[in-house]
Amino acid sequence: MTQPLTLHPDRLFPADPDTRAVARRLYDGIKGLPIVSPHGHTDPAWFATNDLWKNPAELLITPDHYVFRMLHSQGVAMEDLGVPRIDGGPVETDPRAIWRRFAERYHLFRGTPSRLWHDWVYAEVFGLDVRLSAETADHYYDVIDAALRTEAFRPRALFDRYGIEVIATTESPLDDLAHHRTIRDSGWSGKVVTAFRPDPVMDPEFEGFHANLDRLGQVTGQDARTWDGYLAALRDRRAFFAAHGATSTDHGHPTAFTADLSDHDVRALFARVAAGPVSADEAELFRGHMLTVMARMSLDDGLVMQIHPGSFRNHNASVFARFGRDKGADIPTRTDYVRALKPLLDAVGSEPGLTIILFTLDETAYARELAPLAGHYPALRLGPPWWFHDAPQGMRRFREQVTETAGFYNTVGFNDDTRAFLSIPARHDVARRIDTGYLACLVTEHRLEEDEAHELAHELTYGLVKETYRL
Repeated sequence: MTQPLTLHPDRLFPADPDTRAVARRLYDGIKGLPIVSPHGHTDPAWFATNDLWKNPAELLITPDHYVFRMLHSQGVAMEDLGVPRIDGGPVETDPRAIWRRFAERYHLFRGTPSRLWHDWVYAEVFGLDVRLSAETADHYYDVIDAALRTEAFRPRALFDRYGIEVIATTESPLDDLAHHRTIRDSGWSGKVVTAFRPDPVMDPEFEGFHANLDRLGQVTGQDARTWDGYLAALRDRRAFFAAHGATSTDHGHPTAFTADLSDHDVRALFARVAAGPVSADEAELFRGHMLTVMARMSLDDGLVMQIHPGSFRNHNASVFARFGRDKGADIPTRTDYVRALKPLLDAVGSEPGLTIILFTLDETAYARELAPLAGHYPALRLGPPWWFHDAPQGMRRFREQVTETAGFYNTVGFNDDTRAFLSIPARHDVARRIDTGYLACLVTEHRLEEDEAHELAHELTYGLVKETYRL
């Protein structure tokens, strides 16, 4: 039996009637603001070519690690979801079969943010009014597939339809940014910028690190196997990215460890790093020193620095071997920010012209470490709940644990950090509802006046992200 699909207008608002009424008023004031997406992993080729998506599975399942992570946990082979294998081995190529496997197991997503995002997309984007299930799988596929064949569903049209003012993609320093040049030269008014992610040439444990160093030298004309040439090459690529619209860098290190080595010590360390394999401790020391180097470079060129630590990446060795990076097998770890960041903060933490945005997968650090740090150091800001915590309860916990110490203005608004394009407006709607609900609680508890809450709602939705990311 099919069930209706409905999006309640008061979803995610507080249950108390008086508080809910305030939340409605606050949300009505900001729900139509443009979307600013300062950090994410959408493919710039979508906007460069503006090609139609081939089918519903390609759009909504195969690129979304939130989806295939859950299905994999329930025994669905990733090959059966069409996820490409590194060795080119066989995977499912029938998109309708992939869609049916997903629909048959849609109940697995009950209570998860993925369910919120997907239901929003089905109802708001495709106008579907019955719930996804095995019984409705083919109906869903047919409706979505038909829509994807129309001009209104080209990437640029959807970008405009959902009021995206600017979106940042994330590229390796070895990327030639050809797609960004195509976008820039096309005459389209949509703003798509890049972000500088130097992990492939800063992490000695990154696969292909030494080949990446050689490639870095080739694209910059520097000898990247020498310390001076390496630094010059990184500055060159940062300038190249800034010329293509970048306003930020992004660093996905395993930990938040930083170091500030002497010139003598770092030259000796780099000589070992560039020559061949090094120990885990040496790799960590090099990564930590390079975060401080990157912070100093940000002081020079003005790029905002993002640090995304605390993920044990590619935890499942067999999945990594067959499918590569970013396939849903990354696991949060404990992170010590107070001691780990001290060398970097001793060097540049009091610089008012520097912006370093800290993210965490370790929620225990919010009140104990991150809020006090951001509430003191001029260079620090707190990024929004990230990845595993980009969910209603995670967003509420974030506001509850950091606001009293760091305030609102040491946070940076919301970013969606997604590879799934249509989840962008869905995720931003969830964030707007959670933030206005939190502000409404402060109003009804007489901790905040409603006019202040309206002003804060605008800042949390639009103002802070524009200011912090220099967009």
